[in-house]
Amino acid sequence: MKIALYGQKLVEKNIPYLSQFIGYIFSHSIEVYVEKSFLNVLSSFEEFKNLNFPIFSHYKELTKDFNLMFTFGGDGTILSAITLIRDSGIPIVGVNTGNLGFLASFNKDVFIQKIDQIFNEKLHLMPRSLLWLESNSEYKQFFNFALNEIVVLRKETVSMIIIDAYIDNEFLTSYWADGLIISTPTGSTGYSLSCGGPIISPDNKNFVLTPISPHNLFSRPLIISDNKKVHLKIHSRVKSYLLSMDTRLISFNKEKELYIKKAPFHIYLLQEKKNTYFKTLREKLLWGMDQRN
Repeated sequence: MKIALYGQKLVEKNIPYLSQFIGYIFSHSIEVYVEKSFLNVLSSFEEFKNLNFPIFSHYKELTKDFNLMFTFGGDGTILSAITLIRDSGIPIVGVNTGNLGFLASFNKDVFIQKIDQIFNEKLHLMPRSLLWLESNSEYKQFFNFALNEIVVLRKETVSMIIIDAYIDNEFLTSYWADGLIISTPTGSTGYSLSCGGPIISPDNKNFVLTPISPHNLFSRPLIISDNKKVHLKIHSRVKSYLLSMDTRLISFNKEKELYIKKAPFHIYLLQEKKNTYFKTLREKLLWGMDQRN
């Protein structure tokens, strides 16, 4: 068994959970590689000062012989981890040491109890679709895929931008707004939801276009099939606009057009079969939890 460990930060109250996990790894002779920056974080704590795990720092070092990647953090940690996993197919075991955590399937309090099931491959793999960006611009330093959403935002102005949207080369509409979100079903519970977008279960093959503070009140979120290609042209009073892809942000010249479609690969999240998406919604969004009852 060969696994990777990834995280972005560690607070002292979570040390016991990670200590138990590392103890399990040692006792079962599991081969472990730790992301370089995360190992530096671990080494800053006395409990992990003498760790001597091999490291990785680039996606090319995560070869297909890795069985699992364990992420410790919240959803942002998983979104960052996919830039390393890419199309390798390595499943993610998300351990939620953060707050809400829609993607991190295992709560830190019960994670240790599930370790045997995880390593004995008795759990369920959930594929998640991604967005894929193409442009007439150079963005070599910018990974062109996103698990949650791709967002176009106004920059350096309080004025709205105009976004001409085309679906499979057919003109759809011009959005007069602060921006536009193109979201996967996975990302439908994120930024899109806060802007009035619908919740879409991840087994649906859809994307949703959600305008941000649109000027026209009849501009509403639109669900389209994920076999469609979205083409965006941006008009602004300033020279550039912001483009966000999950946790990554870049400035684009307004002359640069965007082409967005479904990515040619999936990300796989490990979860218990009983922890369905709808159960997650009930628990995370507190559906039915009325203090009057």
